[in-house]
Formats: sequence, C-alpha cells, structure tokens
Amino acid sequence: YRRVDTGRLVVLGRAGSGKSVLAIRFVLDLLEARGTGRGPQRVPVIFGVGSWDPTAVQLRDWLAERLLRDHPHLARRVPSGKTLAADLLDADLVLPVLDGFDEIAEGLRRDALDVLNRVPTPLVLTSRRGEFAQAVKAAHTPLASAVGIELCDLTLDDLKEYLPRTDPPLPDPPSRPGAFGISGEEEPVVTWDAVLTAAQTTKGPGGTYLADALSTPLMIALARTLYSDSPDHWPDELLDTATFPDAHAIEGHLLAGFVPAVYRHRAPEALDDSGSRSTPSAPDKAQRWLGYLAHHLVRYDHERQDLAWWQLGESLRRSTRILAVVLASALCVALATWCVGLASLPFRGSSRTALSPAQVLVEGLLVGVTGGLAFGVTYAVVGTWKGSKAFEPTAVRLRLPGTYRDMGRRPRRETTALLGAVFLGGLVVGVGMALVTSLQYHLFFHAPLATSAMLQLTLTNMLLYGLIFGPSSCLVFGFVVALEAPLDVTTAATPEGLLSSNRVTAVRRALILAPMLTLAVVVGGYVLVFLLHGALEPLNWSLFDALPVAAASGLGGAAAYVLAFTAWGQWVLLSRIWLPLTGRLPWDTMAFLDDAYRRGVLRRRGAVHQFRHLRLQHHLARTYRDEHGGYRPANFG
Repeated sequence: YRRVDTGRLVVLGRAGSGKSVLAIRFVLDLLEARGTGRGPQRVPVIFGVGSWDPTAVQLRDWLAERLLRDHPHLARRVPSGKTLAADLLDADLVLPVLDGFDEIAEGLRRDALDVLNRVPTPLVLTSRRGEFAQAVKAAHTPLASAVGIELCDLTLDDLKEYLPRTDPPLPDPPSRPGAFGISGEEEPVVTWDAVLTAAQTTKGPGGTYLADALSTPLMIALARTLYSDSPDHWPDELLDTATFPDAHAIEGHLLAGFVPAVYRHRAPEALDDSGSRSTPSAPDKAQRWLGYLAHHLVRYDHERQDLAWWQLGESLRRSTRILAVVLASALCVALATWCVGLASLPFRGSSRTALSPAQVLVEGLLVGVTGGLAFGVTYAVVGTWKGSKAFEPTAVRLRLPGTYRDMGRRPRRETTALLGAVFLGGLVVGVGMALVTSLQYHLFFHAPLATSAMLQLTLTNMLLYGLIFGPSSCLVFGFVVALEAPLDVTTAATPEGLLSSNRVTAVRRALILAPMLTLAVVVGGYVLVFLLHGALEPLNWSLFDALPVAAASGLGGAAAYVLAFTAWGQWVLLSRIWLPLTGRLPWDTMAFLDDAYRRGVLRRRGAVHQFRHLRLQHHLARTYRDEHGGYRPANFG
C-alpha cells in the first residue's frame, strides 16, 4: 500500500475469501507502523459501506455519521462548531477503509463509484470481484488512480499448513466408535493431516471437491469449528462423494453444521452487560431463532445486515402489528379504568352514578375496546405515513425552549402530520366514549336504546367527547413534542445502552403525559361545557364525574402511547411478548443476541448486531424459508 502514490487501493475477492479480515489486519498493521512513514499520518478506520446511499447522503457526511455511531466521544464540538468527527475528516486525518462495496444496493453501485471518483482522497475499498466489475462497466470507468489486488483461492498445501494444527488431542489408543455402531468395533481416528494427504494422493473426485470447498478462509473456519472443535465429528466424511457429490454440497454441510456446533459445545462463561449470566440455548431452538432473524433481514428482496432491536417487530405483518397495538392499548385503558373506577367507589356512595364492582369491570371492558380501536387507527395512519421510520428510537431528553439548540427539532411538516394523526385518534376515542355511555345506560339502568331521546343524547355526547378528547390529545402531545430535543441514535455504543436510554425516555414521557392528559380532559370539558351550555340542552361536567374519566384517560392513554408509539414500547410488545408467544424468538431476546455475539455467530457494530458471516446469514434465511412455507423467495445475489 505504501508503494501506491495516490493511496487508493482496491481489494477484490470472492465471497468468504477473507477481504474483511484482510482489511482488519491492514488497519492494525498500519496503526502499529504509524510514525515510521512520510506524509500525513492518517488514522485508518473501517467503514461497512453497504449501508451508504450515495444518492441521499454525501460521502463525508455519511463517514461522519458512522464515526459518531462507532466512536461516540467524537461527538464533542470543536471551536468552529463542528463535531470532532467532522473536523478529523475535513483535516484529512482519516483513511477510510470501505469494506463491502458489493453490499451496496445494486442500483446504487454506479452512483457510489461516481462519487468515489469525484473524491480523490486516499482510501481502501474491498469488494467481490463480480459486483465491482459490473459497477465499473455501468460507470464506464474504474476507481480513478487506484491500484487493485485480488485474493487468490487457498490450495491444499495452504490447508496442510494450518488445519492439522487444529486437530484435538488424540485418544490413547487413537480410535473412535465403529461407523456402524457395532459394539466393540472401533476404527482409527482420521486427522486433518491424513484427510488432506488422501485428498492430494488419490485421483478420485472427492479430493477435488474438498479442495474447492475449502479454498476460502470462511469455509476453513467453519470446518475447524465443526470438526476440530467437536469431538463427535470426523473430517474424513468430507471425502465421501456419495454424501457430498460436489463442492457446493460440502459448503452447505459446513454452513448447516456451524450453529449446532457452537451451541452444542461452547458455553460462554462471561457475564453480559447487565451483570447476569446468559442462559445457553438448545441448538435446535437457536437454529430456528437465528433463521428467523436472518429471514427478517432478507424477506423483501432488500437485503440488510444491521439487526436492530427496534426493527425486529417489522418482521410481523402490518395487520398483525396493528392487532397487537389494539389489544395492548385496550388492556392498558381497561386496567386504568378498572383501577380508577374501583378506587372511586367509596367516594360515590349511593349516588345515581354509583356503579357496582361488576359494573365497573364491564365499563372497563367497553372503554378498553374504545381506546384500543383509537390507538389502532392512529398507529395504522402513522405507520402508513412514515413507514418503518415511524417507531425508531428517538433517544430524546426534555428541554426548555431556547436550550440545546444544536440538537435539532422535528421538521414542522412532520410535527403537523403527527398531531393530525393524534387528533384523529382523539376523535375516535370521543365517539367511542359516547357509544359506551349510551350502552351503559342501557345495561346498567335499563334505558331503551331505540328512542329519540337516547339518540339525541348519543349524538350530543359524540360531539362533546370528540371536542374534548381530540383537541386535548393534540394539545398535550404537541406540548411534549415541543419539549423534545432529538439526539443522534448513531452515537449509541451498544444495543443494550440504546435500549436502556430509550426505556428511560419512554418512562419520562409516560410520567409527563399521564397528568397532562388528565388535566387537559378536565379543563377542556369545563371550557366546552361553558361555551355550549346555552346552545345545547343542560350539560353536566362536574369534577366529581369528570375526574374519574380524565384520570383513566390519562393513565391508560400514557401507557398505551408508550407501547404503541415508542421504540422501547414496540420492542416490549412485539419482540418480548408477541414474537416469543408465537415461538419465533426467545423470551429474553436481548440476552439471546448477546449470547450469539459471545459464541461468534453475531458481531456488534454500534447499536446493532450483524451476522458475522454474510453467507451464514443467507444460509440460515434460506433454510428457514424452506422449512416454513408461504414466504416470497428472496434474491440473495
């Protein structure tokens, strides 16, 4: 690399050839040798370039975002007002090592190459050969002023230098159970050295298939895990052409055996970030859960690598997510109504509006259904309008007007649309409350429904409750939005840290929303009754009657809002309850992800997890789809 005057290098290789590991070794060696060369001493930093959209984000801005995500301390401001990450990039003190050019969406690779050619700064780029060649052909130009190298396949001689060193200690005498399970019969243990020697000396196709399959570091690593680290597997079976008729069959066998091997024989002993010990998962369950996660990343022919905890709920159908929100919101509102209603019974005495405990339970069910439908409608509207970005973690903190100006606010158009959806939900609550009131008169006091007086009462209540709950909800949520100062989610160092901070944010929102909604409903009702008292028949909104309704609305509405419209609430509702109930994920999903990370199946990049090997992600997803029909096939490339 130091012989390249422009400092621009392209590293090509096929899948699993070791491009990413080579990039890591390059960075480590360059860091160790810093200060011994001439010219600017740039710090090499690896960037997974697959998530870059060159048509939407400038390269410099995207690099700054990635630096902030992986190195949160670079968010400090320099005297010029820029973040330290942006200042380092502008001063040309960072050498970008762009890993995974082939992971950029196919339609964006030409644009990405054009942008890189317009930015003549030193960089290192890794890519699969075929995808890079297609981008060069589409752009009619290679990466300007760059030197290219290509990683060659490993040979049997290379394997003999490595794999025999991984053989486990031989038993004394060296033997293993008979192949046919006959009692007392044993066969000699076959080591990697014997297998590779047989592959070189025999002229059969088995040796050729084995050499082709083990020509990349990825497959060698899988073979070591499956055979050298597992006492009940022997590598000589890879030479059996009846079982493995080609190299592709051997590769599939190694990929399929990786997860069961690491979950059967490796139990992590370290504590997770919360201080508790991870519970090992059974191999078959781990295989199913990891397959579901991999399937989630590729299910719509749009491959992703970032396994973000706040996006796991998107693996469910939209109708299922809406149903979950309706049920959870109905339960929150019903519980709040029951608690407030039962607590207020001693104060109502023998008044006309007094209800029995059984009637309070029925009232809670009816009001809960109303609240669930209202939150479901609002959730559907917001989800349709903003899509998957509607429920991303906002990691906000409350501020006074005029403070934290550098932290930004929501765009005005986004705020207006959000409040419009909230207003619609409030109207649905009002209409539902009016119907519930009429139904209560019929059930509890035997008032007939099919009369003009009851119809007039219902319509009047629809108007009044709609004008109370609609504007009140809009006002309260608008006030909370005005107090929010969004923080950059990409600055989170770990998934657990972001989850914890988002949980604190959700609780703070609930603590603010509950009393504000209660107060807004009480005051809004008083104002509305005062304004319409002469225009409509005599209206009643006494504190004695209004406070239970308002308190139940505040408590239930705040709890339902947290579950339906915050990233942490969606995580709890969908990833901690719904998906485990259906067997698609474990009950403690975050502990499972952390356990998979410690076993080497997943890796971390800031606040997200990724499968350590892209081919493993593809294999797990394809296996899951084969076992669970009804899914559209994904294009893995």
